[in-house]
Amino acid sequence: MVTIIKIIVSIVNYIHDFLNHVLGLWMPGLTDKDLHFLIIGIIGLVIFVITDYIFKKLAKYNITIISVIYTFTVLIVIVFSIEIEQKITKRGSMEFSDIISGLWGAIVLVGGYIVLNILYNFISAQISKHKHKGY
Repeated sequence: MVTIIKIIVSIVNYIHDFLNHVLGLWMPGLTDKDLHFLIIGIIGLVIFVITDYIFKKLAKYNITIISVIYTFTVLIVIVFSIEIEQKITKRGSMEFSDIISGLWGAIVLVGGYIVLNILYNFISAQISKHKHKGY
């Protein structure tokens, strides 16, 4: 896990230095804060446009799909934060398998909840249908 994070950090640092150099040539006086403003702003805009498009399409079918995607996005941030915190504080061990295990737990429990909810709605609809027929 530490190796993966070091590789990602190295890639991000390379991209940061490259963009800082290229944009610095194009826009002299560009500060690190300006670079973060531009790059994170552009990344945020791209993610928003894509997400907005996808979620509008998915919302036509079922809002639960959007809830699942949002939940797992937040969970990914949380589990990575927990593992990084464990590495920094040396309380517990930072392992990728912990991340996978935690996310599998969420998949099983959320999946079970959705299945039970579908069953409940189906049974309720059947009972309601039979009540209206006079059975």
